[in-house]
Amino acid sequence: MYRGVKRALDFITALLALIVLSPLLAITALAVKLDSKGPAIFKQQRLGLHGKTFWIYKFRSMCQGAEHTGTGVYSGADDMRVTRVGKLLRATSIDELPQFFDVVRGSMSLVGTRPPTLDEYRQYESHHKRRLSMKPGITGLWQVSGRSDIDDFEEVVKLDVQYIDNWSIWMDIYLLFRTVGVVFDRKGAK
Repeated sequence: MYRGVKRALDFITALLALIVLSPLLAITALAVKLDSKGPAIFKQQRLGLHGKTFWIYKFRSMCQGAEHTGTGVYSGADDMRVTRVGKLLRATSIDELPQFFDVVRGSMSLVGTRPPTLDEYRQYESHHKRRLSMKPGITGLWQVSGRSDIDDFEEVVKLDVQYIDNWSIWMDIYLLFRTVGVVFDRKGAK
């Protein structure tokens, strides 16, 4: 029953967000296109619930093809692959807004664990795979606990498992409100 309530809350909230934010989405897409060559939307395969692959969508914040250049070499504000508009999108989390489409489609939830890339999953140890026992979310305990400031992967896994073990509708609502505060505070945004 609660899973059905969670899905209904996800669908209705994400659909309303897309309607309300449609002017911002259009302006952002135009700004990304004018700032650098390439598509406005970046898509990447991720793993969701029970390891099912899906496409995650974001506004492109890096130069086209930059995700294939150097892993771990660049980070945060010093990442030269990030475009001028991309820096603003990341700082305000506007780059994440297209994920509302993933929520409407049912690939993601508003609140959950972060979906790993296929490369990240290949490095998982058995206890990391527990993160795939819940639908991934746009936000979650990791995001409101420090986001990019938490660079220890085991700490991220610990927060995701804590969310899974203590999940409730009320926790989701609490984390959604906390997310709004974190986004406006720009804490941990890179």
